[in-house]
Formats: sequence, structure tokens, C-alpha cells
Amino acid sequence: MALSVPQHILDALTDVAMPRLQSEPEAAHTLHVAGYDVPVYPTGALVIGSGAAGLRAAVEMKRRGVQVSLISQSAWGGTSACSGSDKQTLHTANTKDQGDDFQDMARAIRSGGAMDEDTAYIEAVGSIRAMASLQYLGLPLPQDDLGGTLRYQTDHDEVGRATSCGPRTSRLMVKVLAEEAIRLDVPFYNHTTAVRVLIDEGRVAGLLAIRPKSGTKANPYGLALFPCNALVFAAGGPGELYRDSVFPNGCFGTLGLALEAGLDLTNITESQFGIGTRREGFPWNLSGTYVQVIPHIYSVGPDGTEHHFLAEYFRNTQEMASNIFRKGYQWPFHASRMLDFQSSLVDLAIFRESQKGRRVFMDFNRNPSPIPGDQPFSLERLDEDVRDYLLNAGASHALPIDRLRHMNPLAIELYKRYKVDITAEPLEFAVNNQHMNGGIAVDTWGRTNVPGIYAVGEASGTHGATRPGGSALNAGQVFGTRVAEHVAASGQAKHVSQSDITTGAERAIEAIEGVLNAQSALTPRDIRDAVQARMSDHAGILCNASDVKAALEDARALNAAIREGGIAPSRSSEVARVLQWQQMALASEAVLTALNQYIAAGGGSRGARAICDPEGESLPQSVNGPLPDVRFRAEREKDMQSQLIVRLVGTDLTVSERPNRRIDEASKSFFERDWPAWLTGGIYDLNAGQADPG
Repeated sequence: MALSVPQHILDALTDVAMPRLQSEPEAAHTLHVAGYDVPVYPTGALVIGSGAAGLRAAVEMKRRGVQVSLISQSAWGGTSACSGSDKQTLHTANTKDQGDDFQDMARAIRSGGAMDEDTAYIEAVGSIRAMASLQYLGLPLPQDDLGGTLRYQTDHDEVGRATSCGPRTSRLMVKVLAEEAIRLDVPFYNHTTAVRVLIDEGRVAGLLAIRPKSGTKANPYGLALFPCNALVFAAGGPGELYRDSVFPNGCFGTLGLALEAGLDLTNITESQFGIGTRREGFPWNLSGTYVQVIPHIYSVGPDGTEHHFLAEYFRNTQEMASNIFRKGYQWPFHASRMLDFQSSLVDLAIFRESQKGRRVFMDFNRNPSPIPGDQPFSLERLDEDVRDYLLNAGASHALPIDRLRHMNPLAIELYKRYKVDITAEPLEFAVNNQHMNGGIAVDTWGRTNVPGIYAVGEASGTHGATRPGGSALNAGQVFGTRVAEHVAASGQAKHVSQSDITTGAERAIEAIEGVLNAQSALTPRDIRDAVQARMSDHAGILCNASDVKAALEDARALNAAIREGGIAPSRSSEVARVLQWQQMALASEAVLTALNQYIAAGGGSRGARAICDPEGESLPQSVNGPLPDVRFRAEREKDMQSQLIVRLVGTDLTVSERPNRRIDEASKSFFERDWPAWLTGGIYDLNAGQADPG
């Protein structure tokens, strides 16, 4: 069958070449500190991370006259440039179809609970501006012939607010923002890893980083100092926290770094898990049309035997096939969707096959095998919503691969780029960790609890327990802009920092030297294996009180061992990785601390996790009867109204609870009354000191 879209267009939307970086500015001077000769790169504001959110913050600050620089562990190597962010969720009042309003969108964004109402409203209002500015920069969001944005329904979205440029949407966002940053001459320091925040008299003073290219005999680790008056965390989520992960390799995030800097974290119990290809090959979410074409899903045991394992869960072929389809817009695992033979029963079945040591595949050249004793698969025998969708899409083809080629040929092209031809061979996949919904606690301007420090994107904890698919990309764009507005309005980073950071640098270097110990029995690989196995096996989609408590005790013991004996780098060039794994071990303990407290307090199942409990109210069923090993607690309404805050005090992690910030939906703006606050900068709350994110 001929493709309806020419190959050169598919190539352009799949092979997205990133711009070449400009030459890096030279160090302003060298500081001899703690026995090292360290290059110094003063700036006004510093952004950690080169993804879509960090680039947005940098671009918007530069436009407003801020002296901003950006550092990246690996330019174009993060989640938004490399992973499966294929949609942007936007306010849709600009379409000729179904209307929308900001309050409705805000309610949808926060509907999963544990999210501040003002944040949800800000994301809704700001989405129009985010979309329009991306289009202005060249992002090819699709339109109809009258200029309306083409859109579709995604997970946790009943209206249909998502739009997409194809599987590479987030990479295309990074590309156009990077091109703008280069055009604006934003200084960009690549291969630079943030390792310690410098704090002076309670506010940010700068950052200690490691840059291999800065390594000398007098500076063997490649230490570098970035004095700054404003610091923006935008380095994404903790992708290395889980063994079973769809994050690109090397995505550490900055949760441990944030804890060591005294920042509050919120909602770190909340993540997203769903089906995707393993990170050992090409990590990608298998949502959207990959499952909406309804491929055959099966497992293979160690002896090579195929297992039609979904037949052990669903009552008939129609029910099974329809729920495979629904994984397209109900992609994340959700505990409540294991009930009543809904779509997360598919996730549970796949997860349990993996626990049995079986490999799971989807085959696009076969329709689903029938449930034994039932009729064979047929496009005519599907649930009404599924049948209508495929009919409207014109996807009446005999085989899944032909339906996929018709509905989304880019999905095929994407895997071909990584030498996986799904037109010829089955695709192996699993249930993986995909996104951290929690993170650094921020207020309505992206400010943290430490003056001068901000957080945006997945680094910030703004998403709540669940969120509509694609809204995370929108949140990063909206809050990247708001952070830039606030930094510019404050004037704190109009000029490069003139602060004396010697004392702070000495303390930071002493701290990292305390981690490095060539004689230690612990290596980075030891920590990686321990952390990832513990999190994937005991803090994934199925949790129970005893396992989480035991995992927490092990995490505490690991961090105590690190504090006592340090970590052994194999060579000086491995120091940055050593420090990242030390911080990841701390982040793991923080997640387990919050999760343990949540479960011990009676917290129920929500979002990413089922809290399994033999006394739980909710009992999933299979065609063969109840599944008592996954009986789980139902979510409690009261837990939806608050957030758990984690802070590092000395070597102890403390957990407190705060209510969600509320807004009065009946309150209306009034032009003459409210305009002066805009004119005078009153909206930025600059005279109130550092805002409490709570």
C-alpha cells in the first residue's frame, strides 16, 4: 500500500537534526581554592538543563535583558530531545470544533488531586501563548484549512486537547528553541554536570560543576565555578532511578542536588508507568496509534513457547481488543483501571509476565488471537467507542501494520531509524517508569524555598497525582516563561554576579571530596544496581507496606555506608558519575521515605501505583476469578487535597504535609483595578521576600 504522506516529509519529521552549538566563552578568571585551580564563568542567571523547559527559560530571560547562561550534561541528550514526548496539550478555544474555557482546562489538569489550583489555572491560561510562540519559532503544529489546530484525545483528557507534530514533537520543540537561543547568543556550556549549589547567607550564590575539558594537573576533576544571582533547575526527572525505564540512558535529574541545597521536594511519591520499549535498545512509549491499531500481544518463555497471556485476564476477544486500543489514550497505568476489566488490566498482565521471566512482544503483522472458545478478532466486533474511532480514521485494513501505515506512518519510520523494522518483526516491550510527576516545590512564579533558585519542567513538582498527556510539555513552556518574567522583573540577574564565592566553593569542594574514596568498597555500579533494583521491584506499579518499609531501610543503610566510606571512582573522569549516583541514592531514599509515610498513614492507590493490601476495598478480577494478590486500597478523597513535602535536615529526611493552594473560581479580574499591579510590577510579589511554595 502506498504511503499517503511522501517519504521526504516523513524523513523530515523523523530525522530531526539539531543545531550546532557556538563556541563557548572563555573563563573570566581562575580561582585557586581548596588546592585546585578552578575556572570561573560568572553570569547573572544560570539554567541547568538544555531540554524544552530550560531552553524556554533561557530564551525568555535573554529577550528581557537578563545575563543568562546555560549548562548541559549532554546537549540534545535529554528526555525532551530523545524520548517519546509526542504531544502538547493546549487550550483549544481557537478551533472551529468543540470550545473550551480556562477553568475547565484547569479542572482537568488538576483533576487527579495533589495539585495546586493556581498552578493548574496558570498552565491553562499560558497554553495559548506557549503554542503561539512555538509556532512563531517554527514548530509545525498541524492545522486545518481554516486555521484551527488539529487535536485528539489523550490520557486523562475527555475533551481532546492534544495536538502533535508526530513522535518527535518534543525534539522539534527543543530544536526551534535551541535555534532561538543560538540566535540570541545565549552562552551554552556543554558536557557540564552540576554537582553542588553554592549558598551564601541563605540565598543562591553560584554552582560548582564538573567539565572534563577543564581538567588539568592543578584541577584533575575538571571543576568549574558559575557565580550567579539566579539559578534555574531544568534538568528533567530522575530517569536512572529505575531499572525498568523508558528514559534515555544518563538522565539523572537533580533531586539529590536539590535536597543537598536545602530545597523542598513535593509529590515525589507520584510517577507515571506504562508500556514502552526497553532502554537497552530504543526507549519509546507505546501509546497512541501503536496500540490503537490493535496488534497481537503475546509473551515468550525461556523455552521459546508463546503464551497468549491476555486470554487469562479478559472475558472475550472484543473486551481484550478494545482495551488494547484504549491504551492509546489511557496509556499510564492507573490502579482504578484494573477494575471492571478496564485498560490497566493490560499493564498488570504484562508486568506479571515479566515477573515470570517471560519476554513480551507486540506483533503488527497479526491481529489479536481470540480468547479460547470465543469468536475470532473482527473490526466489526469492538466496543462502540473503539469501532467509531477506527471508522472515522478510515482504518479498516485487514492487518495492524496496514492500519498503522494508514494512521501514523511516522510510527513505523521512527523505529526504522533505530534498525527495528516493525513491518517485519515483533516489537519487545515492558511496563516502564516514564515520568516523575513530583519534584522541587515551587510557587506560582517557579520560585523555590531558597531565594534566587527556581525550578521548571520535570524538575519541578507541579503535576499532581495524574495529568492529561502532553500537559507536562506545556507546563515547562508556561513556567519557563514565568520564571524568566520574574527574574527580569526582580533585576537580580541584569548583570553578571560580582559575588565572592571563595568560601562557598571551599565548602562545596570539601563536600564532594568527602564522597570520593579510592579505598571504598562501593562503586558507582554497585549503587546503580542496588538503587534501580530496589525501586523497580518494590516501588513500581504494585506496592505494599512491608516491601516499601524494607526497601526504605535498605536505602538508608546504603546512604549511611556512602557517608561513612564514600564511593570509589575508577578514574578521575568518573567523578561526575560518582556524585550523580551518590545524589541518586539520596533521591531514592527520599522517594521511599515519602511513600512509606503515605502508606503507613493509610494512603490509597492513585496515579501510578496500586497500594496492595489484603484488607483493601478494591479487588481486580480476571476471567478466571479474583486476583487477591493485587487487592488494593482505594484512593482517599482527603489525600487528593494535600501534598507531601520532603526536606533534608542534616542527614535525615523529614516529611510534612501541606494543603493544596486554592483559588476562588468566582473571582474576576477588573481592568482599571488590576492594571496598576501590572504596571508597577506588583504581580511579581517582589517586596514580600522569598515566597513559600506552600
